Amino acid sequence: MLSIEVIFARTLRLRWLKRGQLAVTAAMPREKLMDQTIALLLKRLDGIRFRRVALGLFWIVAAPACKFDQTWTTNVSPPPPTVTISSSEQSQIIDWEIATARVEAIEAVEVRPRVSGHLTEVHFAAGQIVHKGDVLFVIDRRWYKAELDRTTAEVLRAEAALDNAQRISRRADALLKSHTISQEEADERRSELAEAVAALKSADAARDSAQLDYEQSEVRSPISGRISRAFLTEGNYVSGVPGSNTLLTTVMSVDPVYIYATLDEAAYLRLLRLKAAGKLPLDQNGNLPIQMELTDEEGFPRSGYIESFDNQVSADTASITVRAVFPNTDGNLTPGLFARVRIPASAQHSALLISETAICTDQSQKYVLVVDQNDIAQYRKVILGGLVEGKRIVSEGITASDQIIVVGQARVQPGMKVLPQTATRSASMPQKQKES
Repeated sequence: MLSIEVIFARTLRLRWLKRGQLAVTAAMPREKLMDQTIALLLKRLDGIRFRRVALGLFWIVAAPACKFDQTWTTNVSPPPPTVTISSSEQSQIIDWEIATARVEAIEAVEVRPRVSGHLTEVHFAAGQIVHKGDVLFVIDRRWYKAELDRTTAEVLRAEAALDNAQRISRRADALLKSHTISQEEADERRSELAEAVAALKSADAARDSAQLDYEQSEVRSPISGRISRAFLTEGNYVSGVPGSNTLLTTVMSVDPVYIYATLDEAAYLRLLRLKAAGKLPLDQNGNLPIQMELTDEEGFPRSGYIESFDNQVSADTASITVRAVFPNTDGNLTPGLFARVRIPASAQHSALLISETAICTDQSQKYVLVVDQNDIAQYRKVILGGLVEGKRIVSEGITASDQIIVVGQARVQPGMKVLPQTATRSASMPQKQKES
């Protein structure tokens, strides 16, 4: 704010400049301006009374002026903004292909009866682990036990008939040699022996069939795994007729499991070329490793290997199905779950990594601000890759020697001078994020 003496002096100067009675310049010192103004004022006033008034006015105006600074106005420029800088990190990485996958059991069985009857027993609880051969259901066995006993008796009768036919046949052969019986009668005895042998085989087959039916009246688990609930309870009739068997329950294997994912055509061709060139990071068994995370997991903590690719690329989606094998020791990989997998898509190579906080967006363009040797912020367009341990891969745009602003970009414009400070380890390394 201007002081009163300056306002007074400027007012007089303007009036007398118009009349040509005062000549001043913009750079004229303040004291000289005041002297000229007062001198001209005294010259204009006549009489002692006016001189006293002017002199009093001079001291009123000049006295406070002694307490003010000699400078009329001061232009103070703001200091440069303080920013935090960090250099990029050179690291050995592997490029990954990320895909959505689903979990499926290696073995899955629908348990259906092979004989008909009423359920009398259920020997499992829903969701429990069962082993191959465990009895799951029992169908009323009395009918099948009776049939087994009958066919067993038929076998005994057929064995007795065969034994008798063998003795008759041997006597007939002896009598034929002594010409006691005719050839026709001897042939008849041999024919009866052959019929007895066939009858015994038929009885054995009937007994074996009855034995199977009796055994199948106990419905056993065909595989080891986790069982579903019982779809029918005791007392219900189940059908064992082929083609219309009643579904009793299902059993699915637990460990290991299959993971099915789809890769686009370009990624598949890239894998084929890398495999042909021997650049894929295979494990000790020659398998291509693959990593997975469930919906509530981060960092792809589960490891498996690719078991096979499908034999054709889908013409509708231009993708191919990949099947991988994963261990499931904790039992959390339930069939039907969706997951994310990442597949190595390159050999190990060197790459630049920067903090996520350094990346800015200009519409659809990604860029960073780099501080040069003169502490001037420079705009750098960058091309980004995936995430590695919370840091972003930079394919193009910066070098390892560049100092990048990681904190404070909002206060900086390209070309602006800044006051850089080196980032601490905690500032330059943000919290771990999911890879993408």
